[in-house]
Amino acid sequence: MSFYDKHILPKVLNWSCSAKPVQRQRQKVVPLAEGRVLEVGIGSGLNLPYYDPAKIERVIGLDPAEEMLTYARRKSETAAFTVEYLALQGESIPLESQSVDTVLVTYTLCTIPDVIAALENMRRVLKQSGRLIFCEHGRAPDEAVRRWQGRLNPLWKRIGGGCNLDRDIPALIEAAGFRIDKLDTMYLPRVPRFAGFNYWGSARPQ
Repeated sequence: MSFYDKHILPKVLNWSCSAKPVQRQRQKVVPLAEGRVLEVGIGSGLNLPYYDPAKIERVIGLDPAEEMLTYARRKSETAAFTVEYLALQGESIPLESQSVDTVLVTYTLCTIPDVIAALENMRRVLKQSGRLIFCEHGRAPDEAVRRWQGRLNPLWKRIGGGCNLDRDIPALIEAAGFRIDKLDTMYLPRVPRFAGFNYWGSARPQ
């Protein structure tokens, strides 16, 4: 791991993912989580303040970056619910099949290398009655913006820890065996359009 990845990138990600427009998106989706929750890509724990403690049995936070989990562990010390941590990739979820009520992903599917495999694993651990709750940035609907996403993506991936600007989030979720039952989209205010088109909603295993 490079010096940048270990010491600089975690601070950059924590700062950028704490921006007010992004935090407002978290406020829309995180309180929907309930029961036993698997949060894939928990990162520095930015979602923890937005969970509804009355609805949460426990949160299992999965993230491959120990540097990010250090931040999350500090935040969870004052949480009103139990938080467990797994320092693993999204493609590797060591939980039993149909064992969680909610899978939550926020600004994570853009980065996972084998995103279909990770989503299929999320579907495996989700109860048949459970929900995938997501909020992600990705492929813009406007052709001019998509062209810029394509041009910038190689550099963006290098400086953003593998983040992709132009993934088609709904298509990926459906390709992994989910049925989307709610979907909203918008460009976030005060965010560059090439990085600011958001998808959020929920899906159920088919």
